[in-house]
Amino acid sequence: MEIWINPACSKCRSALSLLDAEGADYTVRRYLEDVPAEDEIRAVLDRLGLEPWDITRTQEAVAKELGLKDWPRDAASRGRWIAALAEHPRLIQRPIITADDGTAVVARTEEAVRDALSR
Repeated sequence: MEIWINPACSKCRSALSLLDAEGADYTVRRYLEDVPAEDEIRAVLDRLGLEPWDITRTQEAVAKELGLKDWPRDAASRGRWIAALAEHPRLIQRPIITADDGTAVVARTEEAVRDALSR
């Protein structure tokens, strides 16, 4: 499995601690440094079963600058949202764990991390 993290994020650090405590085999991706391309974001969204606006941190300063709260949340606007996430990775909710079974979870809670571990 792979986990997308921001090391400054307490939820990310908690998820890593739990993965370590459970002896999980995982790879860390510091997504602010190793920025995912639009295709990777699309793939993760498919694995999550979510839309880009579902994993967007709308309270970030850049989200406010872009006016994301006013962007349409529809199929026609999906590409625009994905492009914004790729251009401004700080907008991506974290941590995201891609599980070995092809699924993924936004692992902001202990339950979500345990869910990823069970896959």
